[in-house]
Parts: sequence; structure tokens; C-alpha cells
Amino acid sequence: MKKFSIDATNLHWIDGTADYPHDLCLHGDATAYIGNERFDYDATVSASALYLLKTLTEDHIINHDNQMLPCCGHFFVPDEKLENVVISGCDNGIDWTVKHSGKNVILITEKGRKTKLPLEEYKQEVYKFADKIENYYKICSPKIVPKEEFYRNGYIAFWNEWHRRRNA
Repeated sequence: MKKFSIDATNLHWIDGTADYPHDLCLHGDATAYIGNERFDYDATVSASALYLLKTLTEDHIINHDNQMLPCCGHFFVPDEKLENVVISGCDNGIDWTVKHSGKNVILITEKGRKTKLPLEEYKQEVYKFADKIENYYKICSPKIVPKEEFYRNGYIAFWNEWHRRRNA
């Protein structure tokens, strides 16, 4: 068994449909395995994928900023250059720590259990998950991006950061 895996099924938009051009955040039934623990959550998987991509180069400390499997993402807050985004959501979700240690990552669950695995193995699992989420966007109708500059820029920054991190 892998030390870490993550997948999502039942991908859908907030209204429960398979294709909804007005919703910018993809949802689904996420399942993550860390060591011997299993985590299931109806998550905003598009946010999860971006958070996972961030952990390829940055540590993530449990209960700081966001959850790895967040309940929601109300809106995107872009930086000035539209290169990075903060996704604002609620306090509900499932979280774990990701710490870098040389060529490894250490995942620490809410129960304090630690799982160490090679960064390269972790990276491949994150890429597989992120690619699945992005491919779902691609098979759906094009998104109707909001006209309001703040919301439009947030969505643009989301994909700019995603592609920069995924193609690094």
C-alpha cells in the first residue's frame, strides 16, 4: 500500500450537476490515505488540488490558513501581479501537515501520526490528482468568468498559480 494517495469521485459543481458554467470551484468526494489512516470528505477539490501543488515547494502546517480538504471556497483573493491566490472559505474540512525534510516529505495527521515518503513519490500523487481535476474543467463548458474585476482577477490568479506550480 502507498504511504500517501488521494483521489476524488463524484465530481460536480455546487448545484450538484456535472456541468455548470457559472461555478468556478469543483467539488467531489475526496479520499486521502496517509499511512494507515483514511480521510473521506465532500470537498472543494479544485482548492485541494491547488493547496497540494503548493505543498510541493512549501510546508503546510495543520490548522493554519486552509484545510487540505476544504469544505468550500467562497472567493479567490488575487495578489497584485495575478500570480498567486488565497482561497477564502469556512473553517470546516480535513487538514494535515506537510513538512519538507531533504528529499522527503513528512505528513502529520490530526492524530499526530507521521508518515515519511520520498518527495518524488508525493509529487507524482499530487500531479495525478491535480491533473484529474483540471481535466474535468476541460471537459465541461467554458466557465463564465465574473465581470467584476476582483472576482475575475481571482479566477485568473488561481489558474496562473496552478499552471506555474504544476509545470515547475
